[in-house]
Amino acid sequence: MSRRTTTAPATALARAGTALPTRALPDALLWAALTAPGVAADLLGLNAPRPWWQTAAGAAVLAAAVAVSRARPVLALGLAAGLGLAASPSLFTLSYGPALSVLAFLLGRRSARTRPVLYAFPAVAAAGTVLVLARHTDPVVEWLVLIGTLLFGAVFPWLAGRYRRQARELVAAGWSRAAQLEREQEIVADRARLRERARIAQDMHDSLGHELSLIALRAGALQVAPGLDAAHRAAAADLREAAASATDRLRDIIGVLRDAAPPGPAPLAPPDDSLPALVDRAAASGLPVRARLPREAALPPLVERAAYRVVQEALTNAAKHAPGAEVTVTVDTGPRETLVTVVSGPAPEDGAPSAGGSGTGLLGLRERVALAGGEFTAGASTDDGGFRVSARLPHEPGPRTGYADAARAGLTMRPDGTDTDALAHARRTARRRFAVPFAVAAAAGAVFVAGAFGWYAYIKAHSVLKPADYAALRVGAPYADVAPLLPDRQVADPPADRDPAGPPAGAECRYYRASGELFVSIEHFRLCFRDGHLVAKSRIPRAGTAGVVEQEEKEWLR
Repeated sequence: MSRRTTTAPATALARAGTALPTRALPDALLWAALTAPGVAADLLGLNAPRPWWQTAAGAAVLAAAVAVSRARPVLALGLAAGLGLAASPSLFTLSYGPALSVLAFLLGRRSARTRPVLYAFPAVAAAGTVLVLARHTDPVVEWLVLIGTLLFGAVFPWLAGRYRRQARELVAAGWSRAAQLEREQEIVADRARLRERARIAQDMHDSLGHELSLIALRAGALQVAPGLDAAHRAAAADLREAAASATDRLRDIIGVLRDAAPPGPAPLAPPDDSLPALVDRAAASGLPVRARLPREAALPPLVERAAYRVVQEALTNAAKHAPGAEVTVTVDTGPRETLVTVVSGPAPEDGAPSAGGSGTGLLGLRERVALAGGEFTAGASTDDGGFRVSARLPHEPGPRTGYADAARAGLTMRPDGTDTDALAHARRTARRRFAVPFAVAAAAGAVFVAGAFGWYAYIKAHSVLKPADYAALRVGAPYADVAPLLPDRQVADPPADRDPAGPPAGAECRYYRASGELFVSIEHFRLCFRDGHLVAKSRIPRAGTAGVVEQEEKEWLR
């Protein structure tokens, strides 16, 4: 066995050993908190008397529930619910009710799955219903208490825990999204720097290349000037070749700058970068150029800069590739767009055209015009070797890539490209995921409360024996004479603890309410039957009024 395979289990055990102490203390405190209500209820006499071993068994089951609450939270909830059902079929107990709520909350917080919960809660309700039906009491009241305890003591805490879990997941997702956006911002910044570097390279190509071309053009004109001796002609030729060589080196430097050179400050524009000044400088350098330009037209800055670069590059190419050829510059400005056209004729036969270029200038122009939202074309104009460059520059560029597609799809997009309809839909979905479970549980709770109150009012109203009818009953009367005066139902929870005298031996006693009042302590009547005859009747006073029973009975008998 290799050393790597032997150390891996040891590393896992070491990590588990460090994790156990950190979890043991919180779990121990949780177990103590869940066990305390049961012990306190037994010590204070709030529960029915039970042997000590039942309390100890309940504490042991709670310890097991806490131990598995992290890995098996549904099992932990089932153990707590089992303790509650064992103590009371209605699940409502002071000893284990808090444990049920706490473990239901932990289930919602620790479990991402909802399907097991959809089975667990109905299973608890079904088990409690079977236990309620097995008892010899009114099953409706017990069942309502069972459903109410399960709803408010388990379902709502589970929803609260699930909400807490989803809130934490949203926070974590938000931080993750923030980190991703930060990375994307860095990428965007890098791309912006690259675009700026490419723009700087293009500006260098357009500006310096244009000036060098004009220098070469003047040197060529000087070379063929009449009356110049051979030495001066050779110097002019050398000057022209040096200008051409400088242009080539500039193109190489621009290529390096576009690929890997660090970003630097943007180049300064010439003092006068207007179209008339550009044409005048070219004409002063000996380039035969004719121009038709707009008179003081206020163009958008992006359109004006693009038009200037188109004319500058076209004049540069004409001076370099067709020296001596006539060039026509036309700029037409309308309310919505500007059309720029530069047409150069064929090179004269006595001219000395330079070698073919790399096409970098035209490619840069195409990118610049496209950035302004326009269209660019370049190519031969006539069969005699002329060249034509044209650009259409709209004053209000259309939507960029992504916006047009979104507009065609009927969507709305932010400047960062985010679909606002998708964001709104995501927000609505998140709200619905949070609100729908709570709304369903709240509606179920409202229906349960309304049903429980209605059933409570019904059974209380149909178990009232009027005081006058009670006074008319005679001890020893047969049951057939007593039955017409009795209400439809008996009291399901008789106040036996307030009965001043015990029931007669061998008699079956029934309890009835003396008033239809709800949610208050009232008097009760007890009727005891044996062998089909009424053998005893008595009045059970309401809580705290035993001293006035005889006086009220005398008033009723009047």
